[in-house]
Amino acid sequence: MLQIDDIDDIDVREPRAGEVRIQVKALGLNRAEAMYRLGQYTFIPELPTTLGYEAAGTIESIGEGITDYAPGDEVNVIPAFSFADFGLYGELVVAPVHALVRQPEGMTSVEAAGTWMQFVTAYGALIDIGNLQKGETVLIRAASSSVGLAAIQIANLVGALPVALTRTSDKRQALLDAGAAHVIATQEQDLVEEVNRITGGKGARVAFDPVGGPEVANILRALCYLGTFFQYGTLDTADMSIPVMEVLGKNLTIRGYQLFEITQDPERLECAKTFISRGLENGALRPLIAKTFPLDQIVEAHRYMESNTQIGKIVVDI
Repeated sequence: MLQIDDIDDIDVREPRAGEVRIQVKALGLNRAEAMYRLGQYTFIPELPTTLGYEAAGTIESIGEGITDYAPGDEVNVIPAFSFADFGLYGELVVAPVHALVRQPEGMTSVEAAGTWMQFVTAYGALIDIGNLQKGETVLIRAASSSVGLAAIQIANLVGALPVALTRTSDKRQALLDAGAAHVIATQEQDLVEEVNRITGGKGARVAFDPVGGPEVANILRALCYLGTFFQYGTLDTADMSIPVMEVLGKNLTIRGYQLFEITQDPERLECAKTFISRGLENGALRPLIAKTFPLDQIVEAHRYMESNTQIGKIVVDI
């Protein structure tokens, strides 16, 4: 099992063709990094390895063939690469140019570092694939996570109805304050009954779930005819329970999804950058930062992330 111990001083290589070297100002932490460190990610680490998907900083130098960016540009890095190739935990890092986006006007480095993983993930499922429309209802599970909060904002931006799913009522008010139209505490309320009440018996058109497990059956029961269920995480590693008659009777779509489907497709990534940048610049989208840590407390930052008590994004301020 990988652990984060001491912070080492190492030499950072010069950027190659299609790469830039960045003086990092802030890092956004992601559950994928903790899962990778623990050997629970979609692929097993080959040691020595690196961590870090998101960063905000200043370009220090560029490799051959780069014309869109120059030293001194303020940029953010979007997760569009493998830890086997790049990692952003550091004061000076190398990143691929295709993963860069110019830092939106009016954002601090701390805000920018906590932006792109969550908003690209939510955008890809809800907008790029799900084609969520005005007036449609979307169920957002683990809604207090950074991606869940981003999904709430994106749903509101397009005029859809975001319904936050959370286990208990403890975070109800925080989720309402974050823009959820309704909050359902799934351990305290009947999910299907509540969704039918909210939608006038029609059901939700989209569900967005990073958890999985047996509760998926009820979420599928709460979808409408031709509804779509997105599974984008494995917080519960138990097999999902699928009510076959619901799937057949409503012609439901059950779909696995990872943001790399978007970030590894240049055209779709550019559309994501444009949509999110516009939302950030006009104030419709804004990351909620749960807590910041200095770099020498990155171990504590990971422990806090693993506690599951935060609402929003955890950022390391360099």
